[in-house]
Amino acid sequence: MKTTLDRITFDPQIMGGKACIRGMRITVSLVLNLTGNGMTPEEILKEYPDLEIEDVRQCLKYAAHLAEEEHRPLKVA
Repeated sequence: MKTTLDRITFDPQIMGGKACIRGMRITVSLVLNLTGNGMTPEEILKEYPDLEIEDVRQCLKYAAHLAEEEHRPLKVA
């Protein structure tokens, strides 16, 4: 299954190039922090009426994608 993240945008002119939702000044990190602090998607949508449920889903998918990255220590010769 291919993950589509077409709602996650990056623009140096908006929020300093941070990952945003559909070019708005709402960052992915804001939505993730709200979720992590216990807000439900419904509560987030109520607080930010410009968002849609798919925006919240894609924020979570984006975070999951970043968490899959592997970090390997550099070997010093």
